[in-house]
Amino acid sequence: MAPSVACSFFFDAELHGEPDMPSMDACALCAKPLARDSDVFMYKGDTAYCSEECRHEQMHLDTVCAKQAARRQQRFSAGTESHRGQRQSSKVSVAS
Repeated sequence: MAPSVACSFFFDAELHGEPDMPSMDACALCAKPLARDSDVFMYKGDTAYCSEECRHEQMHLDTVCAKQAARRQQRFSAGTESHRGQRQSSKVSVAS
């Protein structure tokens, strides 16, 4: 599909107000208006960016956020396991 056809496809869908089509009027990162005659860089299927730099920056931010979430989950899981171990050891009775 030629770039002009692809861009007009997204913009035309927006004009008709189709609910399944995302708004393609501005860059998702810097909010720069996207013009019909300029390239649109896509990420995650339906998110538009004005340049490769903006798209790359969003990819980097997503990677950092995913790593932070994984660390939080790991700390939470480790804390939960530690707490379970403490509860189980307090319930153990010693036979005389």
